[in-house]
Amino acid sequence: MDGDGLFTIGALARRTGLTVKTIRFYSDTGIVPSTNRSPAGYRLYDITALARLDLVRTLRDLGLELAVIRQVLDRQISVPEVAAAHADALEVQIRTLRLRRAVLREVAKRGSTPKEMDLMHKLAKLSDDDRRRLVNDFIDDTFGGLEANPDFVALMRSAMPELPDDPEPEQVEAWVELAELTQDPAFRASVRRMAEHQANERAQGDTTGLHQELTEAVRDRVGDALAAGIAPASAESVPVVRDLTARYARAFNRADDGELREWLLTRLETANDPRAERYWHLLAVINAWPLPPSLAPVFAWLIAALRAGTSSSPTTA
Repeated sequence: MDGDGLFTIGALARRTGLTVKTIRFYSDTGIVPSTNRSPAGYRLYDITALARLDLVRTLRDLGLELAVIRQVLDRQISVPEVAAAHADALEVQIRTLRLRRAVLREVAKRGSTPKEMDLMHKLAKLSDDDRRRLVNDFIDDTFGGLEANPDFVALMRSAMPELPDDPEPEQVEAWVELAELTQDPAFRASVRRMAEHQANERAQGDTTGLHQELTEAVRDRVGDALAAGIAPASAESVPVVRDLTARYARAFNRADDGELREWLLTRLETANDPRAERYWHLLAVINAWPLPPSLAPVFAWLIAALRAGTSSSPTTA
């Protein structure tokens, strides 16, 4: 400090613990300008500059960018406003770190290859918005440009992966598998065929919705048949199939005849992709929803029964 109470840049460096190079940079950029210059042309700083430099160092330690710091120093924004914004940013970082921790634990448990580990790391870094965007892009690609069942498309868009702040390993694993599944060209092609089938049905006048009651009826009737050991090609399956085709005929306002059975068989076979059920199972794991029971055996039985033609003499509903 000189006789006028001013600090040289070296003295300022010793007081703050910052390097002369750093202080000179702050001075050159106008963040902490010098107060005066000595007769020899050296920069001099007063006590206000020292306090300003201390604040800069504190804000930098908190991770703020220089542009934000300049706004604080120029009083364009207040310190409380900066603190609130930074706290929000730290919250996002904390969530990301928790997710990365869960990924590392999963890698350690699975003994993942470098390729798998790289993929898991990339997926773990995605934000909630990024995860929704990935699934929405999948839906756009498979249903885009088609007049498919709007209730089903709305259901797809309402079911987004929402990882908790501190996910369990199985949730991380399910998220990685779901992301891989949505990028699988074969699965996308399969879902596209489902969407095209729905669009064709809509073009022919089908305005029905999700048919939850029909699904429950198939689950209950075929579930009982499976429990009783009834084979789909056996005579005992005939009343089960007749009951269900009659229900479909009423739901879709169609005649319960051979044409209905061919239509129903095509409908069920088009939707009978085990990866589609896996998609919903993974979403349930990620979002900690109750796991739905598998309907794959139920619809496989009904498809086999329809193929066998055990209901070749239908009754009119």
